Amino acid sequence: MRAVLRAGSQKRNMEPSEKLNPRPVADSISEMVELVLPNDTNPLQALLGGRLMHWIDVAGALAAYRHSRGFVVTASTDHLDFLTPARIGDLVIFKSSVNRVFNTSMEVGIKVWVESYFTGERRHISSAYLTYVAVDREGHKIPVAPVVPEAPEEIRRFEDAGHRREIRRAEKMRKADVANRV
Repeated sequence: MRAVLRAGSQKRNMEPSEKLNPRPVADSISEMVELVLPNDTNPLQALLGGRLMHWIDVAGALAAYRHSRGFVVTASTDHLDFLTPARIGDLVIFKSSVNRVFNTSMEVGIKVWVESYFTGERRHISSAYLTYVAVDREGHKIPVAPVVPEAPEEIRRFEDAGHRREIRRAEKMRKADVANRV
């Protein structure tokens, strides 16, 4: 089953001057649904972790694309846990939105649930934070409009994204330092 995108609000073509006007988080919210088929599973008939990771990346890219109105590439994935399996015939539901923008990059939060096709029972199976970078057709980084958190939960995610960015930067510096010593 292919991704289904739920439109949050009506979109139109933007003038270049409008591209960097701040936009609310709500404009980036995307939802995607996948049906777990036999080809998506391991010998235990559980969804392959790699397939879930791929779907998470697609769901995150949808939100980044909706916010940036242009091409995006995946730059990094933060911590990812697999909390409970999804089985053949289950629906996997993804909800994503931009948490924060940092000039050319965006942190996107993705939450994933599995829903039983037969009972309608829904369980949280994974959450992830991915960073996407906006690029032009030649692959050069380009600026992204700021995101405006409005609801209390959006404000919390916005602030948490700043803390996660500092952690990622510190880790990057630590790795560079280790590489220089070798």
